[in-house]
Amino acid sequence: MAADRLISSGGPWEAVIGYSRAVVAGEYVHVSGSTATVDGVLQHENDAYNQTLTAFKVIEAALAQANYTLNDVVRTRVYLANAEDMDAVSKAHGELFGDIRPAATMLAGLKFINPSMLVEIEVDAWKRSE
Repeated sequence: MAADRLISSGGPWEAVIGYSRAVVAGEYVHVSGSTATVDGVLQHENDAYNQTLTAFKVIEAALAQANYTLNDVVRTRVYLANAEDMDAVSKAHGELFGDIRPAATMLAGLKFINPSMLVEIEVDAWKRSE
């Protein structure tokens, strides 16, 4: 079954790899792994807290294209290069989701394509039909 709608960031890797920034499927939106890369440039090198906030801004923009917000997020998956960044990343996550409290997973010790990337985040959002 095909997705209801594919959302593109316009980035060059989407066509090469074969993925979408986000996919709307019924009442759900699934947002692909997002980093602190803006206009092809990684933001906040060596700063996991601000990389997290920037990644969530990228996610928020994808959600907005589907008429969703961070308030609709029901699951987050956070991938870290270094376990030592857990506190900084958790702080940023908590600031954004302290009241929403989605299901969450955090994994550490991963190697990213760009070694300066400290965090990558993917989310699932759900909104009841009105």
